[in-house]
Amino acid sequence: MEERIIRVLIAKPGLDGHDRGAKVVARALRDAGMEVIYTGLRQTPEMIVEAALQEDVNIIGLSVLSGAHMALTPRIFELLRLNDMEDVPVFIGGIIPNEDVPILKEMGVVEVFGPGTSTEIIIDSIKDTVLGERTD
Repeated sequence: MEERIIRVLIAKPGLDGHDRGAKVVARALRDAGMEVIYTGLRQTPEMIVEAALQEDVNIIGLSVLSGAHMALTPRIFELLRLNDMEDVPVFIGGIIPNEDVPILKEMGVVEVFGPGTSTEIIIDSIKDTVLGERTD
């Protein structure tokens, strides 16, 4: 049986200029056998969803350190719906206040990863979300 390769889009929405964490996660996902598309800094929700559509990704990861997650995430979900991409899961990593996590999950975010989250946990979560399997 052919192994399915997971296609992940890692995006930095908003004006945040810090991308070290996003690059660390992107590299770990690539090393775990996933295809990773990194959009770079200062992406609009429109740019992120367009890239996800063009690249036919299985999951979208947002890296947010600026505090703009509550403004940007709803727009991303709106654009996913408008493009018939509701089936593409979204996860968020970065500086997310604990009180925002349940609101984000209610919006549809599958997981929120804070600073210091092990890349193995992120990898397992993505595999579980996309393929329904874990590596442990």
